[in-house]
Order: sequence, then structure tokens, then C-alpha cells
Amino acid sequence: MQKGIIELEEMEFYAYHGCFKEEQSVGNRFTVNIAIQVDVKKPSETDNIKDALNYVRVYEITKAQIQKNSHLLEHLTERILNAIREEFDYIDWVRVKVSKMNPPMGGQMKSVSLTLQR
Repeated sequence: MQKGIIELEEMEFYAYHGCFKEEQSVGNRFTVNIAIQVDVKKPSETDNIKDALNYVRVYEITKAQIQKNSHLLEHLTERILNAIREEFDYIDWVRVKVSKMNPPMGGQMKSVSLTLQR
């Protein structure tokens, strides 16, 4: 067994998440970072994509969840994490960080983020 961490970093999406009506109609930019720990022994030996975690599928799962509106980052992040765990039951753990860029906070701020892992 050889543990490795596969990371999908700074995936960018435009979506309509938030509690304010403006956020739901105008939308905002979101970034998502995902780290997944998995056994990489077999793919490192075989060099066969069929033996590796399909991180294209991880991206597709993330995109599908981003397209479903949520009021809270907690809800959105939990949905992404659960969808990945459901698809890939053999992973050891997954960490998902969702950031809302330029949130409507009444002042200048780069982002607000939530990270969950299981």
C-alpha cells in the first residue's frame, strides 16, 4: 500500500449561492480546492489510467454540485464532499474547500471560505 494525496486546486466556477437575493440573481465567482487521499500503489506500478482515481470525474461531480443553488457554503461544501465519497467509496479521506470570492460583506475582502474533511 502506498498512500498519495491527489489535489484539484483552484477550480473556478460562476454560481448563484448565497442568502441575499442579489447573490441569487447576479451570482459570484467561487473557487474549490479538493484533496483526496487514496492508495496509489497500483497505478504507480501499472501506469494505467484505469487503476487511478478519475479526477476528471471529481471535477464533473464538483461542477454538478456547484450548479445546484445553495444558501450556505456549509450546505454546498457538504454536498460536494458527500457526492465524491459516494462515487469513490475506496478513498481514505477527502478535504473540500469552497471559497466565495468578493463576498457582500460591506467592505473589501478577497474571499470567505469553508473547509470540510471526512
